[in-house]
Amino acid sequence: MSVESVPPGLETPFDTPLNAPFGSSGNLLADRRYDYAVASLKEGDADAAADLLRQTLDLTPAWPPAHFALGEALEALGQREAAGTAFARVLELAPVDAIGARLRLARLGLRAPAGAMSAGYVAALFDGYAGRFDTHLVKALGYCGPQIICESLRRVCEDLVRPFQFQAAIDLGCGTGLMARALAGHVGVIDGIDLSPAMVAKARQSGLYRRVDVGDALQALQAPAELILAADVLVYIGDLSALFGAVARALTSGGLFAFTVQSCAGDGFILGNDLRHHHSALYVRRMAHAAGLRVAHLAPCVTRQDGGQDVPGLVVVLQRDADAR
Repeated sequence: MSVESVPPGLETPFDTPLNAPFGSSGNLLADRRYDYAVASLKEGDADAAADLLRQTLDLTPAWPPAHFALGEALEALGQREAAGTAFARVLELAPVDAIGARLRLARLGLRAPAGAMSAGYVAALFDGYAGRFDTHLVKALGYCGPQIICESLRRVCEDLVRPFQFQAAIDLGCGTGLMARALAGHVGVIDGIDLSPAMVAKARQSGLYRRVDVGDALQALQAPAELILAADVLVYIGDLSALFGAVARALTSGGLFAFTVQSCAGDGFILGNDLRHHHSALYVRRMAHAAGLRVAHLAPCVTRQDGGQDVPGLVVVLQRDADAR
């Protein structure tokens, strides 16, 4: 999806429709206590929230949102193990994990970051965000990832002494179509894919794509393409080895893969407090080399803001060499 960017606060269920898959607990008193608990947690009173959520669970012991909110309250109180138990209970009750319990466990250090972000979580997150995605992303967060990718591709094409024009492209995590809009006039046909059905519907309405499908990035990489795009998508993937391998197989000779990531130090990737994966430049280079892709461009960039602060990132363009297999 595009996973082009997630606004501050959307990583919690309290400000989003992530509770929608579960709906009401079925108990009016429990629902009211849950609502009071969420309000208390927002106001910084984690003790009161935890007490109210325990009362909620006495009434509805199998309701995932209450266990999740209890985990959030206990985490705020510094009770790491107890918070982990609450998040683990969410997974027992709702294995699809549309609410993001695996991510909380990873942030607590109770499970590995790799694989912590489920497709169900990302799809639910962006289904709820689709209606205000473009407006909030661009105006509130100053998001400019597609424009930065577009300019980087222009520069690489100049370096390669080739036209800034592509016959066919694949837009991974296409969202509502911001990347396709930025490249309009430079791509013959572009296909999109996104985990969120609501985002896919928006992308189809844009008229910018030949086709848009609901699915994950690897599903889209079965057909050859001269250009593959991923605007702020890799923050939801973490381990890039499988993706880079699939990209290398899908790219035509001399084809380009352009993307952005949030950056970190070291030689790997981490799950940040914002519940997005951050990748180091060394890790990106290492994964590219392992997949047989050449780094044509890698530079620091800022694609958005969070809480009024610039979010450091990287813009990268990889190339499949003509003799690559």
